[in-house]
Amino acid sequence: MCLYVNLWVNRRQTQSNFECCLGPLNFFKETIVTTQVVILAAGMGSRLGRSLPKPLTELNDGRTIMRQQFDNIAHAFGKKAKVTIVVGYKLEHIIEAFPQASFVYNEEYDQTNTSKSLMRALQASTTGGVLWMNGDVVFDPAILDRAAAMVARDQSFVTVNTSKVSDEEVKYTTGAEGFIKELSKTVKGGLGEAVGINYISSAYKAVLLHHLTKVDDQDYFERGIELAIEKNNLLVEPLDISDFYAVEVDFAEDLERANLFV
Repeated sequence: MCLYVNLWVNRRQTQSNFECCLGPLNFFKETIVTTQVVILAAGMGSRLGRSLPKPLTELNDGRTIMRQQFDNIAHAFGKKAKVTIVVGYKLEHIIEAFPQASFVYNEEYDQTNTSKSLMRALQASTTGGVLWMNGDVVFDPAILDRAAAMVARDQSFVTVNTSKVSDEEVKYTTGAEGFIKELSKTVKGGLGEAVGINYISSAYKAVLLHHLTKVDDQDYFERGIELAIEKNNLLVEPLDISDFYAVEVDFAEDLERANLFV
């Protein structure tokens, strides 16, 4: 079941009333120009050892991890971006920090992984593709500039770093035509690491959602992508961002490394 925070419900009701006044033509126009962005921020982030949700961890430049994500989104997409945050652990702190966002509640945040948070976000999305990112990634704003071209084409992609392949990270391989074939932590002979910034096209969003509902509660969302590739011929491009910085902050040493870039 997908539950919504009251703020999300109120915003959706206001939008619905507004759209009824404008009529279907303006609503269609709004659907086309709006970029839907999801930030997955429901987890407890216990490995970093902080009392607040991990996305609210402060960086050396005074911003939080999530604030720099919002800044990067605004840099690439401006007012055309509609940001939805999937919340769970200590959700009130994130809602207070980012009242301009919409929110989807993963009420099972302590029992599920990113597959079920993304599932809830896609269920709540409107017409069109969805760009999403993990809420603990510190990254170069130029990554979204590069990604924006593929979003405009409505081409599904996974951002990847080909400069390293660590055993504990999500890795990938490609098929003969260069599209993603395998995507998981157990991949052998990986070509690089997935960074945690991804896009699903409007044509295949329902397909991915179907597989996310079927995967195990503890699966990462990458498992849903793998199944959509295997069973429905989803074409996912690896978007190489190795020339930019991107750090997924899981441990204190990751935070130290991220702070070298901001």
